[in-house]
Amino acid sequence: MSSLHVTRTLPEDATDAALRADVRDGLTVTPKTLPPKWFYDARGSELFDKITELPEYYPTRAEREILLARAAEIAAASRARTLVELGSGSSEKTRFLLDALTDLHTYVPVDVSESALVQAGQALVEERPDIDVHALIADFTARLTLPDTPGPRLVAFLGGTIGNLLPAERAEFLASVRGLLSPGDALLLGTDLVKDEEVLVRAYDDAAGVTAEFNKNVLAVVNRELGADFDPDAFEHVALWDAGNEWIEMRLRSRTAQTVKIPAVDLAVEFAAGEELRTEVSAKFRKEGISAELAAAGLTLTDWWTDPQNRFALSLSTVREH
Repeated sequence: MSSLHVTRTLPEDATDAALRADVRDGLTVTPKTLPPKWFYDARGSELFDKITELPEYYPTRAEREILLARAAEIAAASRARTLVELGSGSSEKTRFLLDALTDLHTYVPVDVSESALVQAGQALVEERPDIDVHALIADFTARLTLPDTPGPRLVAFLGGTIGNLLPAERAEFLASVRGLLSPGDALLLGTDLVKDEEVLVRAYDDAAGVTAEFNKNVLAVVNRELGADFDPDAFEHVALWDAGNEWIEMRLRSRTAQTVKIPAVDLAVEFAAGEELRTEVSAKFRKEGISAELAAAGLTLTDWWTDPQNRFALSLSTVREH
């Protein structure tokens, strides 16, 4: 009979402290920035679920297609007895892997949201009485300590979320993942691929305006949590392709000259008319580039799967032999 264990490595007040630090640091530099993780309160998560169903937004569908078609190959290549999923959320796509991994003993979902973890964990325990679920409330961008579970381990980082990290942050993250792996373990990585600029921009600036609302939700989060007086209507959603860095940037452009007060961090932030606040970078990848980044972290890319339209890729990497 399976069981659900929940371990917290994130202090109770860590989220509030991190938001304060990110707002203080990001809104007192030029250009102004806020990290994309603050989109995802309950409303933001609901909006993102809507985004994944939009005709313009292909990544979620493309990754699901690959998982559906290739889960058995991923299972055969990894032979995993423990599946660790970073940023697991609702664990919805993971079910393809859970079904394919016939020797699986333990599933370790890792997320900062305790409610999402417990809800998904309880559902899985009921669905899969043969699997232990060890939920880990932790920040996967910080150094993790995983529970003692049987190997081989498969660490999954899906959704193209690695693209939200800047190159130096990606290098640090991949090195930390390498530190979790022993010989025989593997990393399953989801990466959105470089493609036509028009397709990319449309995916982040949909006709229905859902992504614009999602982008502005970060202002609502800062208002609610830190007592700020952002007027979301005073900002315009912007999505653009940076060809040099091969990433999409989402920004909020101030429609007028304005001052925003944020009492909890004792800030008054001046915005010039037309000034932009960067809220997300979403890097797109090429196979040779991701292979090089993995190699720099001590990992060898061994398998590469894409959807039929070559929009998205899942790659499997193992510890590089010296």
